Amino acid sequence: MPWTRIPIDSTGMDTISQLSKEGKRGITYRDAIKEALTQALERDERVFIMGEGVDDAAGVYGTTLRLHEKYGNERVFDIPLAENGITGVAIGAALVGMRPILIHMRMDFLLLSMDQIVNHAAKWRYMFGGKVNVPLVIRTIIGSGWGSAAQHSQSLQGLFMHVPGLKVVMPSTPYDVKGLLIASIADENPVIFIEHRWLYNNVGYVPEEMYVIPIGRGIVRREGKDVTVVGISYMAYEAIRAAKVLQKEGIDIEIIDPRSLKPLDDDIIFDSVKKTGRLVIADTGWMTCGVGAEIAARVASSAFSYLRSPIVRISCPDTPTPSSSVLESAFYPDSSEIVARVRKLIKK
Repeated sequence: MPWTRIPIDSTGMDTISQLSKEGKRGITYRDAIKEALTQALERDERVFIMGEGVDDAAGVYGTTLRLHEKYGNERVFDIPLAENGITGVAIGAALVGMRPILIHMRMDFLLLSMDQIVNHAAKWRYMFGGKVNVPLVIRTIIGSGWGSAAQHSQSLQGLFMHVPGLKVVMPSTPYDVKGLLIASIADENPVIFIEHRWLYNNVGYVPEEMYVIPIGRGIVRREGKDVTVVGISYMAYEAIRAAKVLQKEGIDIEIIDPRSLKPLDDDIIFDSVKKTGRLVIADTGWMTCGVGAEIAARVASSAFSYLRSPIVRISCPDTPTPSSSVLESAFYPDSSEIVARVRKLIKK
């Protein structure tokens, strides 16, 4: 069945609350992923899933649990610890018409596949004048909080956002993760699909039927008039927490969730900045050359005259991730930092 016939839904019915809407079905972020994978496997026999641990007892945080029992080891299977080679296999399968979903449980080890991702997957369509497609989804996971340290908890979305030919998606809610994952599987281009592990237990409204959220379309999570806060992935939740604190002080923030980084919905950010005159960008990655730097540059280029104060970037400090729980709590930004930076902006 053609992928183009899937209904498009970008209404944002997911609200960022962890409670489902009254009378609506609520499921977890992890179950929304599993449901999207199940429906994709059912819809198209060209879809298959490969990755380390996809068929084990944990099933990639529960997102692929027992799918190999239903669809067989030919369509859902474990892979060896040979990231670059296996990524090449996935690219080759995509080039001949399959729709592989390759799962890297830790984004850190995508670095071992950079040659295949950057020099091959991202380039083939351009190098062959659009005559070949690479419909490949690479699911990868970021975030830590229990001492995973410098080599197992990096948020490297800024690296992949830099590469022409790749799409980069970072959904924050159960509703969005299902719709965007289906959109990514249907896409003819390679998609880096980034999930934050702190989101897996969150519950939200998710329709049972298959639907697509267009890649590159952001959403206003909360309307406000004083400050625009762009929250990337998990940081959208921290922005919502910050909004509740600031509201008690009479400060009204508008929260923008881009949902995808490449393509990036510039207009939704520009329109908000034109209304509020102030911008805070909260990302899960590092500051230097990060996602916040790119968004800040675009706003400075296209909406500078509307700014009433300097742009603020909130991110992880430019240091490798610590393993100490005390240092981790200082390393990862949260709602308290958003609150403090917004207060400072308002006082200027």
